[in-house]
Amino acid sequence: MEFDRREHGTVVILSLTGRLDLSNGGKLKEEIKRLLTSGKSSIHLNLGNVEFVNSSGLGALVSIMKEIRLQKGRLTLSDLADYVQEIFDITQLSHIFEIFATEKEALSSYEVIISN
Repeated sequence: MEFDRREHGTVVILSLTGRLDLSNGGKLKEEIKRLLTSGKSSIHLNLGNVEFVNSSGLGALVSIMKEIRLQKGRLTLSDLADYVQEIFDITQLSHIFEIFATEKEALSSYEVIISN
């Protein structure tokens, strides 16, 4: 799995490419821990180029969300392929994660919160 890291204001955007499974879920968790340690707690994951997600990958995302919430941060997801969105729906995780159709919509939601 590859990560393309960008920043938009106070939000760190990680665009993921590849498979989100047991081995790559651990890599993603390590990257998120590095971000949290450096004081970055507003994190957006663009999953547009994620071609495969299994239960280990979902578990990694749940673990990441818990860590971010412990730091009083926020995690958003966007650009889920239909297959990935279906997995989130079947597992009911779509009710737990903040999922947006596009990265632009997700980043706009941070701006609304910041401006209030």
